[in-house]
Amino acid sequence: MSGYNQRGVFLQLQPPSIVSPKEVRVSMQFALKEEGYDPENRALTYSLLDSSTREAVSNDGGVTFNMTNTPDVNGDGAIDAQDKVVLIALAKAYAKIINP
Repeated sequence: MSGYNQRGVFLQLQPPSIVSPKEVRVSMQFALKEEGYDPENRALTYSLLDSSTREAVSNDGGVTFNMTNTPDVNGDGAIDAQDKVVLIALAKAYAKIINP
């Protein structure tokens, strides 16, 4: 996360399960970064607030993904199909970058 944008997404490609070697799992953590100051050590401190984690799973090697419990990501106040489309596109792009 940069100093300009205090919101961030952390992505991680999880290993496939033993029973499904073509499985691709992408974990997405959404968080708000809070900057503080520790006067005793005279150092900036950082903490993650409002953190939530979602997972997208593919059983066909990353061609298609499914998600459950999709959060509102476009800020319109409703958890809808558009939110799911955005998160699945993010997971698919990340999986292709990490595991081409």
